[in-house]
Amino acid sequence: MRHGGRVLVESLVALGATRAFGVPGESYLAVLDALHDTQGAFDFVNCRNEGGAAFMAAAWGKLTGSPGICMVTRGPGVTNASIGIHTAMQDSAPMICFVGQVGTDMKGREAFQEIDYRAVFGTMAKWAVEIDRVERIPEILSRAWTMSLSGRPGPVVVALPEDMLSAACEAPSLAGPVRMAEPAPDAAALAEAMGILALSSKPLILLGGCNWTAAGKAAMQGFAEASNIPVVAAFRYQDMFDNHSPVYSGEAGVGMPAHVKSLITQADCILAVNVRFGEMTTDGYTLLSVPDPQQRLIHCHPSALEIGKIYRPEIGIVCGPNALAGVLHPVSGAWGEWVRAARAGYEATFDLPPQPSPVDMGVVTAHLRAILPDDVIVTNGAGNFAYWPNKAMKYGKNARLLAPQSGAMGYGVPAAIAAKVAHPGRRVVCFAGDGDFQMNFQELATASQYNAAPIILILNNGIYGTIRAHQERHYPARVSGTDMVSPDFTMIAKAYGFHGERVETTADFPAAFDRALASPTGAVLDLNISPEALTPRQSLTEMRKAALARQG
Repeated sequence: MRHGGRVLVESLVALGATRAFGVPGESYLAVLDALHDTQGAFDFVNCRNEGGAAFMAAAWGKLTGSPGICMVTRGPGVTNASIGIHTAMQDSAPMICFVGQVGTDMKGREAFQEIDYRAVFGTMAKWAVEIDRVERIPEILSRAWTMSLSGRPGPVVVALPEDMLSAACEAPSLAGPVRMAEPAPDAAALAEAMGILALSSKPLILLGGCNWTAAGKAAMQGFAEASNIPVVAAFRYQDMFDNHSPVYSGEAGVGMPAHVKSLITQADCILAVNVRFGEMTTDGYTLLSVPDPQQRLIHCHPSALEIGKIYRPEIGIVCGPNALAGVLHPVSGAWGEWVRAARAGYEATFDLPPQPSPVDMGVVTAHLRAILPDDVIVTNGAGNFAYWPNKAMKYGKNARLLAPQSGAMGYGVPAAIAAKVAHPGRRVVCFAGDGDFQMNFQELATASQYNAAPIILILNNGIYGTIRAHQERHYPARVSGTDMVSPDFTMIAKAYGFHGERVETTADFPAAFDRALASPTGAVLDLNISPEALTPRQSLTEMRKAALARQG
């Protein structure tokens, strides 16, 4: 006889889980008890806030392709974790969040910290379920795992009543992992789609999603290059295609470059692979007409629910991206000038004017592009500072970008820690704004405890930059609620055992970054960024002048 907590943990180990991120709680003590015996095989990463833990699990799922496991207590614990659940959903990242629940004998009385998880998370997660009988743990856990991975991947919330976890049972734990083959494209539909693509004069490949394999990415790159078709990545998925490829043409996301907008609007045929057509990728649903785009649209996605969700394709194909890429054969057409112009537009985005800031991020990112290894993992949260990792970096075939499609502040630091836990030997660099960093910097303690040592660059401009930009655009010279007074970030870094250093000028950065690289405990570099330097194309002063001119 074993208690439910042991059945759960043994089943997770059998499925292939190796890490859980969480904050301990009395509502799932039986699970913590079972984790005592799995150290080294399945370890619990003890975080400082449930929001940070959920971000780590979401990032783990996005990075590894295996469900990120989050464990939190009931009520306040899971409401803190909800930000990571929402992020995993918008990222299409596999994740399972286990949350303690009040005993079954108390349900429905608004007991201490009681929440109806199906009601709260029913629209935020792929599935929300509560296990009321200990014998059903293996069954429901297996379903949660497969649901998290199948179709469009995403988060599942599993509530665990306290008395159910502590109850004894004879039910066997799961015996092994779940193996799921990707759906392959229908041969006749694929042939028709390739015929449509071959007849086009300005074809475009738009791709995204986080469940690509190395072989799938290589096959898609081979097809695109052999066919000489420009490739655009969906919002914050530029790491899914080698940016050094002659056909890679940029990212369709926040701050979308003009040439990318033109590529999408001028294309006469779009092969959309593993893409959910979100607001950012479509520039507020303006680049394609809803529901019938002017472009001939071929939409390939593993979930039938995504095909036709917003745009009606000429042909929709339910298939996995890797299964699709593996059977694509090159098509040909007179597209040479089209793809050359697309690539030239992408390369031109790196020709930046000097930035009005003591530390010029254009120069900084050029330095990082030159020295970072080809398997670097870059993370960021949300804010205007995200322009630099999202638009000014190049991601080779082995590099990864962990950035939230949900626009959640505070994601970058936990994601960097999860990346170092997953890949201790890889270089991990986090870009964070000063406001963004302060959302979750307490997780530096988690990093120190588990020997995770990322390098964190704080772009410190003393304002909530994105909101200030909107404020200056709509209410120029009427600043309210967007100034920040921050602590000494270098002292905070040192308190957590990190190397901490203030970088005052652009010329100081290379040596400071070398010292960060040499630190075995990770590093925090506090970069002196002017509040005026909002984006490479428009400073705060220029924005204010333009807004006042419009009002005048």
